[in-house]
Amino acid sequence: MASKNRIKMSFPSGSENVAIARVTAAAFAAQLDLTLNDIEEIKVAVSEAISNAVIHGYGDQPGEIEFTLSLDGDRLEFVVTDYGKGIADIEQARQPSFSTDPERMGLGFVFMESFMDELAVESAVGKGTTVRMAKRVPAAPAH
Repeated sequence: MASKNRIKMSFPSGSENVAIARVTAAAFAAQLDLTLNDIEEIKVAVSEAISNAVIHGYGDQPGEIEFTLSLDGDRLEFVVTDYGKGIADIEQARQPSFSTDPERMGLGFVFMESFMDELAVESAVGKGTTVRMAKRVPAAPAH
């Protein structure tokens, strides 16, 4: 069974930091017995969550993003927090194709939901958003 482990990092809301968070998530997940496909899905979900914080949370304004990765037993969790604009209607924001930016496809939450086992979004207008995603880790195969 997987042991407990946790990493917490924070970085400016620049788009160049999406790749850093993505690689960190992949490296963190690689300590487990996951398939390459599982790791790819984690990378996409994390990229979407961090990108949302950069683009929708802060827009052109500088801000800070907190990213926490944790492993506890069979549960791998990724938490992305921004202190930006917040989401007025989370239900609406989670709908496929909805975006506050007409240049975007509006599939970020769709990808997060389909690639992770759990997705929770908490937000307050003017205070920011926390996206909590979890993936259940399969038990190590019996030999």
